Amino acid sequence: MPKGSPELTASRKSEIVSACEKLYQTMSFKEITLKEISVETSFSRPSIYNYFQTKEEIFLALMQREYELWAEEMNELAKKNETMSADSFASSLAHSLENHEQLLKLLAMNHYDMEENSRPERLTEFKVAYGASLDAVRACVRKFFPDIDCERFIFVFFPFLFGVYPYSVATQKQLDAMRDANMDFKMHSIYEIIYSCVIQLLGGAK
Repeated sequence: MPKGSPELTASRKSEIVSACEKLYQTMSFKEITLKEISVETSFSRPSIYNYFQTKEEIFLALMQREYELWAEEMNELAKKNETMSADSFASSLAHSLENHEQLLKLLAMNHYDMEENSRPERLTEFKVAYGASLDAVRACVRKFFPDIDCERFIFVFFPFLFGVYPYSVATQKQLDAMRDANMDFKMHSIYEIIYSCVIQLLGGAK
């Protein structure tokens, strides 16, 4: 890591992650390379290695940032509301993730490879952010629905998120394949899928 202030280091890492995010909007994980990322930044490819050693580390940092932003929103939701109905909470949670489509897209990727090809310190930073998101949602459930089994909610909801993106976003190639396979399948929005899940998990909560 080159010498510099923590603020400068954070700024440069953020620029690299943002470049990756920009490319990921139009390119696949497989297509994106460190060379492609460097073109979108003020750094050369060798300079990127001062901050991230692999492409997977950059994607992990992007997912970390998404988790951090989402956790902030969930903490703010708990802070601003003394009570929430099941409908209001499900709607708020669904809208929050609808606005973090990037996170859901990243969750649909192969986490094993991303984590395996990242250094322990980068993986630990990611796990801290992931843990904060668990705690933020946990705090909302415990505050608004004290009679609900909070850990059961977390245990079901977070793994469920890994499959939301593929069921709400499809390429034309995928849609054509489903049509040719005569699949009786209807795409649903991110909001619809998450809202329905949360309502079911809350059961009879009001």
